[in-house]
Amino acid sequence: MKSFIAMALILLLAFTPGILAQSPPFDMEIEQITFGTKHHFFGYIGQCQTIPWNATGQYILGLEIDRIDRMPKPDEAATVILIDTHDNNKIIRVDKTNAWNPQQGTMFYWNPLAAETQFFFNDRDVETGQVYTVIYDIKKKKRVREFRFDDTPIGNGGVAADGFAWLGLNYGRLARLRLVTGYPKALDWSKNEVAPKNDGIFNVDIKTGEKRLLVSYHQLDVKLKELKPDMQHSGLFINHTLWNRDADRVYFFVRSGWGDKPGDKNNVPCSINADGTGLTLHETHIGGHPEWAEGNLLIGSVKGEDQDKDRQVFYNVDTRKIVEQLGNSKMFPKPEGDISLSPDGNWFVNGYKEDTKNYYAVYRRSDSAFNRSEGIDKGSYSGDIRIDPAPRWNRTNDAILVPGIAENKTRQMFVIRLITTGETP
Repeated sequence: MKSFIAMALILLLAFTPGILAQSPPFDMEIEQITFGTKHHFFGYIGQCQTIPWNATGQYILGLEIDRIDRMPKPDEAATVILIDTHDNNKIIRVDKTNAWNPQQGTMFYWNPLAAETQFFFNDRDVETGQVYTVIYDIKKKKRVREFRFDDTPIGNGGVAADGFAWLGLNYGRLARLRLVTGYPKALDWSKNEVAPKNDGIFNVDIKTGEKRLLVSYHQLDVKLKELKPDMQHSGLFINHTLWNRDADRVYFFVRSGWGDKPGDKNNVPCSINADGTGLTLHETHIGGHPEWAEGNLLIGSVKGEDQDKDRQVFYNVDTRKIVEQLGNSKMFPKPEGDISLSPDGNWFVNGYKEDTKNYYAVYRRSDSAFNRSEGIDKGSYSGDIRIDPAPRWNRTNDAILVPGIAENKTRQMFVIRLITTGETP
């Protein structure tokens, strides 16, 4: 049976448009790496270049929680864990956090300037509801930095690839306007305004700890009404704050109307330079969970010409034009799924749902080689507690961390390993 499947895949690669017949194939092996009666997961797809592995690849970050059937209460902490891949995937419990949810996790990010030992995560003061960001050092076995801002208690929404800054968001506002994007009942200092001047995306200097407002909701509201003069909304929020690979530009969505008044829904893609200049609202909507490629190119999805099949495409953020299609609809039947580009930029993965399983379509850009994983059970969870595919690459571009439901019905962490059976060009 396996030989028949392998031969069928080779024939598919040989006769599918856009795939080179001479492309060396590669296999995909799935391994469950966490077990037990508790649930384990990494979390969010929303940060570009979020790598769960530390610099040498020994440790994988994760959370350990007791239940996944509802959103957490403010006083229900998740345990921050390290999975030691050099010691039979042993779980090491290092800290706890009260700023997490089953979809996002706690916005983990290894510190780019100390990726062997230090990582970022979000936490919350249970008494005040204030969210803040932590740097933990695994060698020192303690928190070595906390970024707390009493006037604007923000949490990490993305660490720049050069390690000099992180983007801050009001997770209380996000939870109020779309629960799955924030932390339930976190403090929301701008709740009385639909487009406040003192809230938006913050840029936090990691070395000095100083913050500045990169773009405010008020600025975005003005820009939105230039595009849509008759637009009405009951409150703006921001999702998917994505640093590019050069750490000099951010792409994000400004939204409204999730769960609010009918007809109030807005979802507009934006970009801005890291110094606060060049705020641009894009008319072309690059959907799904976009990912930065090299330079000014963004990967995402758009509607096909027949409005039937979505396309996986490269979008030039400067010219505001689609410049190339990635693969085809047979490779990527659901381009709106969760996507991720490997650190070297050569491997692309699209994670998508079918029935009760998540599948992963992997494409090698250098020669168009392609393969698709077996399905991994995602259970029947939906809405705010759904288990999205959320693929995350390792640093050596040959493994992907993904979530799934184990045989005992707990949520666990899995690794998809790429096994090359031919030489990479």
